[in-house]
Amino acid sequence: MNSVLESSVADCNPASEPDYTPLTQLRDLQLQRLQAVVARAWRQVELFRSRMDERGLAPQQIRSLEDIGKLPFTAKSDLRDTYPFGLFASPMKDVVRLHVSSGTTGKPIVVAYTKEDLDVWTSVMVRCLAGCGLHRGDIIQVAYGYGLFTGGLGAHYGAEGLGATVVPASTGNADRQIMLMKDFGVTAISCTPTYFLHLIDRAAELGVDMKELPLRAGIFGAEPWTDSMRRHIESMSRIEAFDIYGLSEIIGPGVGCECRQHQGLHVFEDHFYPEIVDPITGEPLPDGCEGELVLTTLSKQAMPMIRYRTRDISMILPGRCECGRTLRRIGRIGRRSDDMLIIRGVNIFPSQVETALLQIEGTLPHYQIVLTREQGLDQMEVQVEVTPQMFTDKIGALQGLHDRLQEALDRVLGIRVSIALVEANTIERSEGKAKRVIDRRTL
Repeated sequence: MNSVLESSVADCNPASEPDYTPLTQLRDLQLQRLQAVVARAWRQVELFRSRMDERGLAPQQIRSLEDIGKLPFTAKSDLRDTYPFGLFASPMKDVVRLHVSSGTTGKPIVVAYTKEDLDVWTSVMVRCLAGCGLHRGDIIQVAYGYGLFTGGLGAHYGAEGLGATVVPASTGNADRQIMLMKDFGVTAISCTPTYFLHLIDRAAELGVDMKELPLRAGIFGAEPWTDSMRRHIESMSRIEAFDIYGLSEIIGPGVGCECRQHQGLHVFEDHFYPEIVDPITGEPLPDGCEGELVLTTLSKQAMPMIRYRTRDISMILPGRCECGRTLRRIGRIGRRSDDMLIIRGVNIFPSQVETALLQIEGTLPHYQIVLTREQGLDQMEVQVEVTPQMFTDKIGALQGLHDRLQEALDRVLGIRVSIALVEANTIERSEGKAKRVIDRRTL
């Protein structure tokens, strides 16, 4: 077993665990790992090496943690432009798993893992779950999607590494989810917060009182959620709700997580170095100032990410958490600096919708996305203007157009959304930027 994982699982003095590493020792480890990952990326990744060369920068010039600001940023577009394997720093014979996440075009974002990368991923997820008060003997239901999405398998292996019993329920089938929680005596669930709200409502319809179940913790992520939603969830279910953060480009879930103090999310900065920069200028911002979160993987082998611009808006919280961990904390992610939507844990860009719609003859280049929330679950409707001729033709023609649009959106988005065909000039025009998204969600 990986030594980091062993120290996370073992019943030992908390002071010896990675989360409580003395700051001087932690900073020395970060610098050592930063220098190693920069050297690895420079040797193995052509794009990174060329950007270093443009700056007249060599790996040996990174002599302190402050020197990280000299390094070039990496953006999501870099993964798209080098699809599929252009940012890999390991040969394919050493890559043991591939995951993908959605991008702004038809091509997915590909991420890779060596065996050592998977060990690190498991270890940080173990630390997440342990920080939430979970332990060996808990029964953890994983209701994130399994497969190419990182959420399900990330939570699964972390729960197993913790020594807990895992119920790999995946997504969907709310009635079965509730049955499993009730019959198996599930003590913790990991899913999106809006899906758990849906489970609460459905349980009530089935006559199941969530407050009477052994369930005591929920680890929620993959979409932004507010403190008011946390309070609602906890009042309706009597669980303790925790926020978890991660992204596929870095590793998946497990980059950071709340502890039981709920004073921000601890970043596992022995593996992921956090910075906050001005979203416009890219200049670093001091602790306590809100800006864009930038992350550098310090131990990733297959696909190291150097100064990756997450587009997530947060801040590094000053001071130390009352739990005693030496890891820095970030404020919970409430919004992004770009226009990405997260619907039921799936990343969606308005540009993806536009790409799909423009493939279908009979539609006009005017559309609007309407977001609502029904029974705690986010819903998305795409309103599409169609040509006047389509509305004068037979009903069957409109249905055929609807079906073609549905197929195109399903293929591009990877999630089922509603479609409403509207007459030309129905959607409000704007003299400036088109208002593509109408958010009518509450709580």
